[in-house]
Amino acid sequence: MIAVRLIARDELRLMWRNRVAVTAVVLLLVLTLVAVVTSWTHQQGIADARARHQAEADHAFEAQPDRHPHRVVHYGHFIFRPLGPVAAFDPGVDAFTGNSMFLEGHRQNTANFGDVRQSSLLVRFGQLTPAFVLQAVAPLLLVFLGYGAVARETERGTLRPLMLQGASARAIVLGKLAALGLVAVLVGLPAMIGLVLIADQPGAHAGPMAVIALAYAGYLALWVVAITVVSMLVRRRRDALLALLAVWAVTVVLLPRVAPDVASQAYPLANRLQTDVAIARDLRRMGDSHNPDDPHFAAFKASVLKRYGVTRVEDLPVNYKGLLALEGEAMTSRLFDRYASESFATHAAQNALVAGVGLMSPTIALKQASMAAAGTDFAGHRRFLEQAEAYRYDLVQRLNRLQAEAVSYADDTARDAGADRRKRIGANNWQRMPEFAFAPPDAATLVRASLPGLGIILGWLALGLVALAVATRRLGARR
Repeated sequence: MIAVRLIARDELRLMWRNRVAVTAVVLLLVLTLVAVVTSWTHQQGIADARARHQAEADHAFEAQPDRHPHRVVHYGHFIFRPLGPVAAFDPGVDAFTGNSMFLEGHRQNTANFGDVRQSSLLVRFGQLTPAFVLQAVAPLLLVFLGYGAVARETERGTLRPLMLQGASARAIVLGKLAALGLVAVLVGLPAMIGLVLIADQPGAHAGPMAVIALAYAGYLALWVVAITVVSMLVRRRRDALLALLAVWAVTVVLLPRVAPDVASQAYPLANRLQTDVAIARDLRRMGDSHNPDDPHFAAFKASVLKRYGVTRVEDLPVNYKGLLALEGEAMTSRLFDRYASESFATHAAQNALVAGVGLMSPTIALKQASMAAAGTDFAGHRRFLEQAEAYRYDLVQRLNRLQAEAVSYADDTARDAGADRRKRIGANNWQRMPEFAFAPPDAATLVRASLPGLGIILGWLALGLVALAVATRRLGARR
């Protein structure tokens, strides 16, 4: 143990004498602190803006005057996706998916106003967040600090004298690992402190945040082990540096950028225009409520008359036009749900392919584990879309029910001068409509979603430790 301490101390002393390395570490620490502060400030600004816009949208909806309920259906309503507190650490796909939706009858709109559509192309490369710094920049710094840990001793011919003086190969390797591991802890500490501070915010769960900490600790530990192994297997420092830079470029830059493109080519997703055309075609096939000869709605009319025991719609105790609106919305919503399910299935296939590539890139696995635990992955976006659609359908059907129950059929079909006034109902009806309240996932759901990515990282770390043990035995055989 004394030999391990001495070797680690000597390695740290060499790093300290390298002013470039010290400067790089300090700059990375400053960058991480800046990322924590700016990301937190940015996310707080976004959260405040969305809350403000949501309050304004709610007020505008409730402030409508007396109106016909169907006009309110077409007036629509805006809702905004709230952000969880851990989004300040890893915003995930939020910048790409949009954060607001316009809800209206007879349509299922998509989320709009993603940051990518309103920002420069630099957003597509990566936002300055603690997650991005630890995923991409920290491994590069560890490569430059540790590539020569063992290769330097081999190249200079000092490895054999060290062993002859009583230092075992195991002690040498553990000492090098301890020194580089200490730097990794120092590099990751500011981001983890930021994560702990987030834990005090409402809505933050200890379980998912522990998974995030474990995933990043395992990821940095994997890089420490991989750097040491390569430095042991390669006899020259230059070759070790080139090999490690190639590994970093492929696993951190190339595969995470190429994998989504490959997935979108393998499982193409219909664009908005294609989907709208297909939905319009299917709607025409389903039936037209304005056509008295339409088979579906003719049968619907007959069933309504039979249910109420009358022969004419004028004799119904409710407004038949409201019943038509209820039936039409139910039909179109089922169609929208079918297309949404197909789209979600395509997205799931794409994400599965990217996850498969993650078996070759721990960075992809880390991103998936981090976003899943933070609730900012595509599953989180889908959760918002599904809750928004459920709220839209409930809101529209409430308004359609008001038309059926609060507006008479005679007034609804009248054309005289005062008919428009008689069709209106009180504005207090809009004020009684429930507001949208996003239900975030519980801690267990977030943890379960992050386990596959975490498992890949820990699996890679286990393989790295096996390779380290094998390389250590080979190193001892050189004595």
